[in-house]
Amino acid sequence: MTDGWREVDLNAVYTASEAVKRAPKLFGVPTGVEGLDDLFFTTVLEEGKPKKVPLGGIPYRAVINVTGIPDTGKSLLAEQFAVKQASLGYPVAFITVESPAPFVSQGLIQRAAAMGIDWGSVEDNIVLIDAASSSRLREDIDVLLDTLAYAIREFDTKSVVIDSITGLFEAREMMARNIVRRVFNFLKKWGQTGILISQKRSAHEETSAEAAGGYAVSHILDGTIVLSKKIVSTLWEERTFGIPIGDVLRTIRIDGMRLCGHDTKTHVLEITDTGLLRVGPPLSEIVKRRKEERG
Repeated sequence: MTDGWREVDLNAVYTASEAVKRAPKLFGVPTGVEGLDDLFFTTVLEEGKPKKVPLGGIPYRAVINVTGIPDTGKSLLAEQFAVKQASLGYPVAFITVESPAPFVSQGLIQRAAAMGIDWGSVEDNIVLIDAASSSRLREDIDVLLDTLAYAIREFDTKSVVIDSITGLFEAREMMARNIVRRVFNFLKKWGQTGILISQKRSAHEETSAEAAGGYAVSHILDGTIVLSKKIVSTLWEERTFGIPIGDVLRTIRIDGMRLCGHDTKTHVLEITDTGLLRVGPPLSEIVKRRKEERG
């Protein structure tokens, strides 16, 4: 439709009531990471007063940015999520951009074993798309999205993992916003819950949400989970956190979530001996407890 010299797109104009009718139901999608699902909630009115209700996972059909520097647990989170969803009977499309599919499958097998899940019961519910071994998939977003659309139709997937989204625009960051926006809109159109791993630039402050491509990922997607790590290097840090000098303190923080409420504290993040992520108490509680112990 045109109005004089201006073009009007009426398909983009809704009343709020019309938009609500098209919105998906809000419920939690379990991540498989102990302690993480408890950090999301919704709010309802009960006798005129707001009340928090646990969501039990990330919001259904949300597209989440998981970001951090290397060795903070990003890929572990992606693998635990894929295995958990597959174990519940929900197929997952896993686009691997950094490591070839056979190596990713080895990690998934290890994650399943650590989670007490029989690999044979979930292996056909995880569909690997090997962009690490295909430069065409990495460099041509149209081919990648067409391939993903095939996987969604063929295997009826409910979730998509991309590890990593920044691998799709490395050395061409001018295209970052366009690529991330296209992936985001695609996942929304196809009704997928998304976990997109993004790699931090070394120039970014470690606990900030920015990742490669500047604000391309965190500003477009529905929410960001920031993973961080710090090597304890002073006596003050050792006393404050209760961690020996030279050991690593890992943390996790939800840095915004459009579709639901969320915990805003920075929590301790543990990588267990079996290679699983586990979310611990808020860092502030640990510092407080250490102070009380020292009197």
